[in-house]
Amino acid sequence: MAANVTPGLTPFLKSLKATPVESSIEHFISLLKRRQIRNSRPCAIATTQLLLRVVAEFKGRDVNKLLQRIRHVGQRLTAAQPREMAVGNIVRRVLGLIREVAEDDDADTSMSDAGFNSPSPANDGPHHDSLKRPALSSSISTFSPLRHGATLPAEPTGLHHSESSAGTESTEPHHRPNLFTSHTSYAPMHGSLLNIFQHGEFPGSSASTPPGYHSPTGKATPLMSQSFANLADSGPKKEKDLKAEVVEGIRELLDELDQVDDQIAAYALDHIHSNEIILTHTASTTVQKFLLTAARKRKFTVVHAEAYPNDSDDTHATVLDGRKTAGEADADADERFKPLTAAGITVILIPDSAVFAIMSRVNKVILATHTVLANGGLVAAAGARTIAKAAKMHQTPVVVVSGVYKLSPVYPFDVEELIEYGDAGKVADYDDGDFVDKVDVVNPLYDYVPADLVDLYITNLGGHAPSYLYRIVADHYRVEDINL
Repeated sequence: MAANVTPGLTPFLKSLKATPVESSIEHFISLLKRRQIRNSRPCAIATTQLLLRVVAEFKGRDVNKLLQRIRHVGQRLTAAQPREMAVGNIVRRVLGLIREVAEDDDADTSMSDAGFNSPSPANDGPHHDSLKRPALSSSISTFSPLRHGATLPAEPTGLHHSESSAGTESTEPHHRPNLFTSHTSYAPMHGSLLNIFQHGEFPGSSASTPPGYHSPTGKATPLMSQSFANLADSGPKKEKDLKAEVVEGIRELLDELDQVDDQIAAYALDHIHSNEIILTHTASTTVQKFLLTAARKRKFTVVHAEAYPNDSDDTHATVLDGRKTAGEADADADERFKPLTAAGITVILIPDSAVFAIMSRVNKVILATHTVLANGGLVAAAGARTIAKAAKMHQTPVVVVSGVYKLSPVYPFDVEELIEYGDAGKVADYDDGDFVDKVDVVNPLYDYVPADLVDLYITNLGGHAPSYLYRIVADHYRVEDINL
């Protein structure tokens, strides 16, 4: 008789190897709906592993069909739990990866056809139509920075200087100007040196310029044409395995998810100084590693708000023995980190009601996040907005630590849709029936913190102001994939 296994991330990852893809998709959807896999990191890991399996078992070489397949799976996953935005973020990253691999292959083909086989001035440099992204969908706000940032990709650098780029600054090698006798001290050599430059022939040579350079007239020299012809005829071009490159890119995304906390913690010494009082909130692994890294060389005090009622148990456990939080425990069940007190850091646990009273003594606030939105706002555990507003009142800087995988291209047009509500029984006991019947009791799990309450985001790419996040969105997500 098989032993009962609690549904979660670890059993799901183990079942991926032996379960058919469609069954794994349905299994993951049920886990999302039942909230048996929750929080950004477990959802991101499960989504990445599932999409890796989907791509690996995809039949055929049609890029469009693969994009449709991934998009269809992403629509089903995001519909199962829309507030877990890390799922949609990973789907968009994979879609962008597939497009990038396909466009690189098209670019190489264009370079081979245009640069090697047609070196004539009429075909001066390949023109990559595949790198031009379509216009932004009208369903996105006109005021979205994505319309102004992500829709203007950098022009590809061609082998030759294009006529269409005249009048703009270019990094291409400039054409050498013709030599004039009035501007040189070698006028007596007019009959020999100038003839060489003008006619493009050295005595006993078939070309005047080495391969890879332009001649003074802007035309390819015979030697350069011969070199291109030799490269083009050197043998049949090996066809790239697009699916293998996509699989390799997804594996790199998994490595990013594994290393994101360590990469963020590497910036800790730049932002935490000795004898500071740091206020933090909830039992976030990212925040704990950030503080532990700084504790190796700094001595400071941590004031920990308990985040009652939803995260108070995990907060107490983290402060006392440093175990992983309940939402992330099944990712690495044996992994433990020591508490801050074991590193010589003084930790003071306070109730949420005392945040405003102690804020005047705090030097810096460090918050974790559930989702970072493209406008610089964030969705964090309930109580984060109260802490951020108190910090704003006391001119205390608010620093948010978050991996790039939590950065979503979604804009908070309706803030209420972002807030998830939990068990109201944690706020008011149902044993008090008379009281519960007379009031409406709600228990929000998350708060929306506007961008103006945040001073700095620290990601695995470094520190960024909230106003710069739209640029990171444009670099990591394709415009055509924003609306799944």
